[in-house]
Amino acid sequence: MFSKFIGGIFVVLTLSVAGSAQANDEALELAKKNACTACHGVNNKIVGPAYSDVAAKYAGQDDAVAQLKDSIKNGGKGNWGQTPMPAQPQLSDEQLTLLAEWILTLK
Repeated sequence: MFSKFIGGIFVVLTLSVAGSAQANDEALELAKKNACTACHGVNNKIVGPAYSDVAAKYAGQDDAVAQLKDSIKNGGKGNWGQTPMPAQPQLSDEQLTLLAEWILTLK
């Protein structure tokens, strides 16, 4: 009985990790498709900050997803230097959420 329980937990965790990896892949592809990676690296600053630096800045903030979605959709200037970030109004709310949540997972 116990081994079935442990086996069930293993299956759930495996599926959860697989789903998380798929969401990460989708977010990175979306970032590439919309030229976000021309200015942002996952762990290195290019023109704009590294995504991991953005995640660190917003860590623990209740409204972090909403703030990032707004910055991605509407662009911004002055939060990370003088180079403006172009707006991405073509992204759907679902895509904005995917990107924001993904960025916040990066360390």
